[in-house]
Amino acid sequence: MSKLARWLSPVIGALAVAVTSLPSYAADTFNWKMVTTWPPNFPIFQTGVVRFAKDVETMSNGRIKIQVFAGGELVPPLQTFDAVSQGTIELGHGAAYYWAGKVPAAQFMSAVPFGMTAKGMNAWFYNGDGLKLWQEAYAPFNVVPFPGGNTGVQMGGWFNKKIESVQDLQGLKMRIPGLGGKVIAKAGGTPVLLAGGEIYTALERKTIDATEWVGPFHDERLGLYRAAQYYYYPGWHEPGTVLEVIVNKKAWDSLPPDLQKIVESAASSLNVTMYAEFEASNNKALRELKEKYKVNVLPFPPEVLKELRRLTKEVLTEESAKDPLFKKVYDSFTAFQADNDAWTTVSDDAYSEASKE
Repeated sequence: MSKLARWLSPVIGALAVAVTSLPSYAADTFNWKMVTTWPPNFPIFQTGVVRFAKDVETMSNGRIKIQVFAGGELVPPLQTFDAVSQGTIELGHGAAYYWAGKVPAAQFMSAVPFGMTAKGMNAWFYNGDGLKLWQEAYAPFNVVPFPGGNTGVQMGGWFNKKIESVQDLQGLKMRIPGLGGKVIAKAGGTPVLLAGGEIYTALERKTIDATEWVGPFHDERLGLYRAAQYYYYPGWHEPGTVLEVIVNKKAWDSLPPDLQKIVESAASSLNVTMYAEFEASNNKALRELKEKYKVNVLPFPPEVLKELRRLTKEVLTEESAKDPLFKKVYDSFTAFQADNDAWTTVSDDAYSEASKE
């Protein structure tokens, strides 16, 4: 054996050992289940989640296969978080404010009355402390969150009577989740939490007096115009509602780094495409509601919005006093919103005003 061969022999042997000891990531396959809070085949929400699952399978070359179940098909809609937390299901999709009873601070990760729009929320998550705080809030529950969609600015809701003053909110039984529900309670109303599939029946049977849902596209599909007379705007309670992809921590840790990045990237894609779908679909649906169904589309009176803003500050201050994590997230959110509002004033707002004829 030559001197070169004798020198190379241990090197080659060491390389062989190193290669064979590497994790065989390419051979790993994962068959996961994903549950949602949405009705079966519900457009944009449920169909977007199905697209997310297909994207993950395609990008992973079949190494992750995700079977998607709508709300109620495997677990009740509002038990999605628990199912993922307990590890009986690997993935979920819903809205963070549904879990306010377990994680009060999570409400900031979905919708804050008079808070930021989709643009600001995305900036806070991806380039501020938003996502880091979200992960901190969910960590005790063994859940890893990602932004997974945005509805944009929602409508104010459907009402069976005109809202002409703050007094009209007193005694009002309204389906409205999260912090918006606490504000309605402050105004003398009664907030009710219902899954999407239950809203129309409750409004039609008058077990509730009013409801918010999302926006014109979904509201039209649910037929809410047949159950209530007045359709109000703007959606003061949900100016840029974020949806979430949540992953069980043990399942997440079982993925090799490349598959983790694929899931994360597919969630980011869902976050963008779902928002675009909402913006495009709401345009047409609002026109149909007004022209085809003759819906009374009305603005909330300025004095009502002013009072709701005041009550919102009260609610956020009171909730901050109860929960250190809530206050921590509130401080981050408000600081970021102040900068975002300053920029929006000289960018979006100024442009919108300048472009008017």
